[in-house]
Amino acid sequence: MIPYIAMTEGIEVTVRPVYLDDRSDLLNRRFVFGYFVRIENQGDQEVQLLRRHWLIRDATGRVQEVQGDGVVGVQPVIAPGGVHEYSSYCILTTFEGNMEGNYLMQRPNGSRFRATIPRFNLRAASN
Repeated sequence: MIPYIAMTEGIEVTVRPVYLDDRSDLLNRRFVFGYFVRIENQGDQEVQLLRRHWLIRDATGRVQEVQGDGVVGVQPVIAPGGVHEYSSYCILTTFEGNMEGNYLMQRPNGSRFRATIPRFNLRAASN
């Protein structure tokens, strides 16, 4: 799995995508991709992940926008030197595409910033 990495204000986001062949269906144009996310706080203050915002593009140029609170049902607080990891998936109707986005983060003093989720490529049978 190729790692894709972005750093924003001391928050390092690493994504490792994988094609899930056993959950995909070539004949019905259903291509399932998993991705593993690691969010590491390299800063000197704790941060809380409040919201996510994703842009998911397929090979035809179609864009799906996904927004919501937290990630996988939680709004984790990440201490300095701490890490939050999770995995998720998306389904495309084309052999390839890409994803990117950001997390809305908040510091203890209430200030907020958007941590970049790096653009990463999704390609069927690329494992």
